[in-house]
Parts: sequence; structure tokens; C-alpha cells
Amino acid sequence: MQSHYPERFERDMGTTETEWLTALPRALGEHAFVLAEGQARVQIGQGQLLLQWHPLPPRVIALLRMQRLAVQFVFEGVEEGDRQRFMKRFDLTMQRGGG
Repeated sequence: MQSHYPERFERDMGTTETEWLTALPRALGEHAFVLAEGQARVQIGQGQLLLQWHPLPPRVIALLRMQRLAVQFVFEGVEEGDRQRFMKRFDLTMQRGGG
């Protein structure tokens, strides 16, 4: 989890598109959203978040192949505090176990 979330940023996420789409509604919580091919628009207060994603080549470490997704986050008209709260919850929900 980050300490600050800018209005625009991109992430390289270790997930498949199927896993992403399964977890996304839970991560968005009570926020209304519209899903389309490779993107989602999320209503946050008076503004919105545009999520756009596409698969990346897998990361290969020895015999391990990890699927990856490039995800772009663009907040439009979302207050700073609302953006920070939304992303903290989003990150906690999307966080995966590790060790």
C-alpha cells in the first residue's frame, strides 16, 4: 500500500485478467461502475476513476511464470481525501498473500 496516490498512475500487477475481473467488484465496494472491454468507469463522489488494463508478457523467474496485467488509474474530479480513502480500501482488497 502506498502512502500517497496521485491523480494518474500505472501499475504492473501480478494477476490474470480473469482474476482481476473477479476481484474488481469487491475492491470497488459500494461505488457504481460500468465495465467495458479492458476498462471500467467508477463513480467516486462527484468525480470518476477510469481504469484501463491490458495483459503483459508473463514474468519468468526460473520455473515460475507469473501472469501480469498493466493497469492505468486516472482520477477525474475526485477530491484528494476521497481518492486516498478509495485507494487504501482498493489496495487492501486486491492485496494478495505472500511470504
